Amino acid sequence: MLRRTLFAVAAVMVAILLICGCTGTTSGPTPADNETQQLRIATTTSLHDTKLLDHLKPIFEEQYNAEVLIISAGTGKAIEYGERGDVDVLMVHDRAREDAFLANGYGTDRRVFAYNYFVLVGPESDPAGVANMTPEAAFTAIREKGTTGDANVTFVSRGDASGTHSKEQAIWKAAGFNYTTDVQGSGDWYQEAGTGMGATLSMANEKQAYTLSDIGTYLAYKGDIDLVTLVDEGDILLNVYCAMQINPEKYPDTNTTLAKDWINFLISDEVQNEIASFGVDQYGQPLFYAVGDDWEKIGVTEAEVKDPVQ
Repeated sequence: MLRRTLFAVAAVMVAILLICGCTGTTSGPTPADNETQQLRIATTTSLHDTKLLDHLKPIFEEQYNAEVLIISAGTGKAIEYGERGDVDVLMVHDRAREDAFLANGYGTDRRVFAYNYFVLVGPESDPAGVANMTPEAAFTAIREKGTTGDANVTFVSRGDASGTHSKEQAIWKAAGFNYTTDVQGSGDWYQEAGTGMGATLSMANEKQAYTLSDIGTYLAYKGDIDLVTLVDEGDILLNVYCAMQINPEKYPDTNTTLAKDWINFLISDEVQNEIASFGVDQYGQPLFYAVGDDWEKIGVTEAEVKDPVQ
């Protein structure tokens, strides 16, 4: 708990530095070979809450004589940092917004480096009776129980414009509901945390509520909460992570060299092996899957997985 608190304070401090533009860039003369450079990354919270980036960061820093500054802000906020040119790299998981980010000229060189799946978790008593349903049927049952006044049925949403929040909205849509009229504001059964995945899981646990989580963060928090996995199958639950650099033509002060190094580092065989084994010893399964040759399975091109950024 103390480690999480200290990291959260550090992340806030880095966020302030980024907003103020105080972190510095590599514009101007090329740094001396022995000079440590900074790489600024804005990331979705799941990559932080699972400690995957904590694991990879020192490996990269040693290899590239770099200091990696990480802001864990959720996909929506991370994209805002990218649109302002406050960072060098984005690491997010919302394909529609990633495509828009690239199309609007803010980013380049999207590469997919990992994937996992979302899961619907909730109290073991499962008051809405959703265990082993499809995601769409489970959401429908939770809403039906919640809107008819079952006080035991609550759904806690990220509610923060994150990739997980976007996925939740996609499931509501697939289930036939208009999110803004049929779900939001439809009763006390539906509550918005407005925070990261770890904190949302903790909130759902306190309320003995349902929530949607990526499997990695759920496993990382499983020892601290009582919630269990109730729905973990369905094509809509696929969760794909990408990295892309901020477009240097739009923001010339971007550390393009380190941004490319980081992205190529993520898709390298060495780091793909690190991703594939991360969490196995502690949780009995990986928190993320390395992409490897699964590019077709997860709906991306081979180039998006394997082509080094030049």
